[in-house]
Amino acid sequence: MKQMGNGDRLSASRAGQAGLFFGIAAAVVVLDQITKAILRTSLDKGDEWPEGWPIKLVHVTNSGAAFGVLEGQTLFLIVTSLIAIGTIAFYYLYPPADHLMVKVALGLLLGGAIGNLIGRVSEGEVIDFVKFPNFPAWNVADASISIGVAMLFAFSLLSERQQAREHREEASSEG
Repeated sequence: MKQMGNGDRLSASRAGQAGLFFGIAAAVVVLDQITKAILRTSLDKGDEWPEGWPIKLVHVTNSGAAFGVLEGQTLFLIVTSLIAIGTIAFYYLYPPADHLMVKVALGLLLGGAIGNLIGRVSEGEVIDFVKFPNFPAWNVADASISIGVAMLFAFSLLSERQQAREHREEASSEG
């Protein structure tokens, strides 16, 4: 039996990491599209369920971006979504995203961007369906984007702290 060399292990590791990134993105897109399809068949546009509860399933559409910004700017939002998808892919590849947290976050962002892009291209709007009091309705793609951004922000803060700690340790060992 042939032993795996370092190059083979590295290739297998990269393939697994790419699988994680694309797998998360695909899972988000599938879950987003399935939940929207279920909602379309379960609630009429404008309806909500259950009535009288603070957290509801609603059937609303949004031709704008988050929180209703850029309402009716579908073409602009399609173009910016495509740019975002390209930017996420570029950031994943150059420099390669080495940290697991970054790969997961980018997968969430990619899946969310694709999920909402599908609605914008096919229907000219996005379906939102989870409603909390005093907060706009959202969907799986929106949640994935929000979680991905929060993860990147947290990673950035943790990385800065780690770099500062290493710099202090380096300075104290020199002096």
